[in-house]
Amino acid sequence: MGIDLGDLVVKTPLTFEQLSGKSIAIDAYNTLYQFLAIIRGPSGEPLKDRAGRITSHLSGLLYRSCALMSYGIRLVYVFDGKPPTEKEMEIKRRMKIKEEAAVRYEEALKVGDFETARKYAQATAVLKDEMVGDAKKLISLLGIPWVQAPSEGEAQASHMAFKGHVWAVASQDHDCLLFGAPRLVRNIAVTGRRKLPGRKLYVELQPELIELEKVLKANMLTREQLIDIAILIGTDYNPDGVKGVGPKKGLKLIKEYGSLKALLNEQVIDSSSFPVDPEIIKKKFLNPDVTSDYELVWEEPKVSEVLKFLCYERDFSESRVKNALDQAIKAFKERYRQKRLFSI
Repeated sequence: MGIDLGDLVVKTPLTFEQLSGKSIAIDAYNTLYQFLAIIRGPSGEPLKDRAGRITSHLSGLLYRSCALMSYGIRLVYVFDGKPPTEKEMEIKRRMKIKEEAAVRYEEALKVGDFETARKYAQATAVLKDEMVGDAKKLISLLGIPWVQAPSEGEAQASHMAFKGHVWAVASQDHDCLLFGAPRLVRNIAVTGRRKLPGRKLYVELQPELIELEKVLKANMLTREQLIDIAILIGTDYNPDGVKGVGPKKGLKLIKEYGSLKALLNEQVIDSSSFPVDPEIIKKKFLNPDVTSDYELVWEEPKVSEVLKFLCYERDFSESRVKNALDQAIKAFKERYRQKRLFSI
């Protein structure tokens, strides 16, 4: 689901050139799911190799990673571990949406409505263990470090940014600000265009920087108060939030009463609005399950091994893969003068 703080965030436009030399942590699962959703055929079918194995996620991972690397951006992919028990409701909600979308996808295919079929197909994506394993293999062959989080990938990426081990976290959601990431970069991980919901129109996306300190200063909030607002709006731990409360109303309530706890004590908000104790949710953002046991090392892509894996085993176009790798290798030789950023 992710948290959308709307107009509360302060955005600064960026160019990809301005990100050159910067290390950026990306939530791998979210990114792979986006590739699985958008990289599909005319009737919604995912890309597959001759053995019937899905390759949409590998295609997106290769071409987008190489494109970002060509600007000299140092990528780090962070993979989810075991989800918190408090997210059970959100996980079930997502599964129900996938099941309903799968039914409607088949119905649309039967009547030959491929446009509708493709729309529903995008919501049916499932990331299986073997697909995650393939993604990690490709990332390693590209010379990009990846980190296995003990729990949530976005929390781990935020921890790395908070510690100064990466410059920023890349995400479309604002959750990482609640986890304490000092910088959030949006609109770099997937594509330069976004389709408007329900319309055949696309808007061009420009990278943008959101800095936690500027968000807090602009709204005269503490990070804990920002978390309170997010809980009122709805998080992955309480997807529905409080009825009728959006970013602006949430800000007004927290500025007036000081905290969510005060709102509950004054009975302005009914405690039955929360399936999980708000204090527990707050602690999940303030003290997430993360690790500092990782090493970030960037290396030159292993061309022959990438070609063997993607072209000879997964039926990718050799010329297209080589072209993508050439961009990444050129940038590596020109800009990645120091392979090792730090070690822990």
